[in-house]
Amino acid sequence: MEENAYSWENPEYRKTYHHTCSHVMAQAICRLYPGTKLAIGPAIEEGFYYDIDSEHTFSPDDFEAIEKEMRKICKEKLKLERFELPRAEAVALMEKAEQPYKVELINDLPEDAVISFYRQGEFTDLCAGPHLDSTGRIKGNGIKITNVTGAYWRGDSKRKMLQRFYAVSFPSKDMLDEYLARIEEAKKRDHRKLGKELGLFTLMDEGPGFPFFLPKGMVLRNTLIDYWRQVHKRYGYVEISTPMILNRALWERSGHWEHYKQNMYTTVIDGEDYAIKPMNCPGGMLVYKSEPHSYRDLPLRVGELGLVHRHELSGALHGLFRVRCFTQDDAHIFMTWEQMKDEIKNVVRLFDEVYSVFGLRYEIEVSTMPEDHMGDVKDWDFATETLKAAVTEMGKSYVINEGDGAFYGPKLDFHLADSLGRTWQCGTIQLDMQLPERFELEYTGADGEKHRPVMIHRVVLGSIERFIGIITEHYAGAFPLWLAPVQVRVLTITDRANETAEKVAAALDAAGLRVEKDLRNEKIGKKIAEGRSQKIPYLLILGDKEAESGTVAVRSRGGDEGVMALDDFIARVNEEVRTKKN
Repeated sequence: MEENAYSWENPEYRKTYHHTCSHVMAQAICRLYPGTKLAIGPAIEEGFYYDIDSEHTFSPDDFEAIEKEMRKICKEKLKLERFELPRAEAVALMEKAEQPYKVELINDLPEDAVISFYRQGEFTDLCAGPHLDSTGRIKGNGIKITNVTGAYWRGDSKRKMLQRFYAVSFPSKDMLDEYLARIEEAKKRDHRKLGKELGLFTLMDEGPGFPFFLPKGMVLRNTLIDYWRQVHKRYGYVEISTPMILNRALWERSGHWEHYKQNMYTTVIDGEDYAIKPMNCPGGMLVYKSEPHSYRDLPLRVGELGLVHRHELSGALHGLFRVRCFTQDDAHIFMTWEQMKDEIKNVVRLFDEVYSVFGLRYEIEVSTMPEDHMGDVKDWDFATETLKAAVTEMGKSYVINEGDGAFYGPKLDFHLADSLGRTWQCGTIQLDMQLPERFELEYTGADGEKHRPVMIHRVVLGSIERFIGIITEHYAGAFPLWLAPVQVRVLTITDRANETAEKVAAALDAAGLRVEKDLRNEKIGKKIAEGRSQKIPYLLILGDKEAESGTVAVRSRGGDEGVMALDDFIARVNEEVRTKKN
């Protein structure tokens, strides 16, 4: 067995640990609430859950008693014993235990399935495993039930609604405490909460999943887009815009009408079927085809900030993270096979620059050929090896995600880590050998003959809306100066400083800074507190002394910065904006 087999860093061990904990939780619930019917209890990414059917309606008030019983079961050091039964005996065992959901699961297993159970003390559960050998391996004070919610049996809304217990577990209380502190911090950083408090965006019943951006949110959004355009210009991209609505024939040609129609919004115009675009790619193909191309034109890097619409289920909607319309920062690169490696490197360099500006680290995942792929295996092998080589030659590591490539080509996925250590999949570089074929894209080679280009689909931010949600939580709403919707607020101590404040604000505005004034007849302490709650980077405080001397008292998010000349302050903050200091 590997050296780290029983290490918490080993994902398989964590899964086994969490899965065993789910059995302990089910046992505890059954002890406290006899007659409980058990459904399923798998390990999940950050813990585990168990679906149960009980006459008792559970609430967070019940969690402490269940956790106490779980700690007791851990102290009992019950041995987990695996055994197998023929189908008829397995059914009889679960019928005797009055566990109808387990009976249904057994009956639905394939004829040749091995039917296994795990026993710990008086508790027996249908399960394939694996599990720890004893409940004593579990740290009882490292367990926390986090939520109870409703869940349909087998995800079918026509079946009974069960109660789903979510929980987390760790091999030490310190790790649990650290996790809970991180969760509390995440709640404070929730972009939905901050979006409302800072006046960035709102979601309304009149348009579920269709976000409304407010004035300050638009400043943030446009600043982000301006930066995107600056970077892409430097990296040799041209920008296009394609229509939001295109006809059915196009979507049939691209394959979306057949494979993606359930996620598309459709309409009829002049008796013909049309669809609102769920992605920008087919329109990008038409732009390429709109004029002839030579090998001298390649690589051709074409960017688009395209508004796309996708029908997401209402239950999946989540702030800006999961919406029904969003702006995708697409780019399509048309190139020869020989140019592939250099172009991949160029994209990775762009990603490096962008993510570093936001202080976001990343890991790279190489997704390889799926079973339902299209195209020649030799082309797939060449493309996959080129992706790997490009990354390796740049001194970067990667992990393999076997068989998770798109049907049209392998890809690199970039998983970003924010200030809380949470990961987000944003950037992607997808090689495509199929869409150029479907759309019959061509270029004239040096030999005078027609050739088929290969292409890259790529996004760096992924979705402007989602990325705004990510950085809002990453920065806890305290955006760096260059991104902040309001960069400076001018505060007066008394009305006597109002005239000076107007002049200061005008000078800041003329210097290209985003400025607000607070000239209200309120105590300065209250004005400062409100400025801090709005997470404004700089507050300039003006009283009689400052008005007379032509200076400003500066307060940053870090605290009192003292008094300085206005010109010196402007020079300082403009340099901070220029360098995009985090």
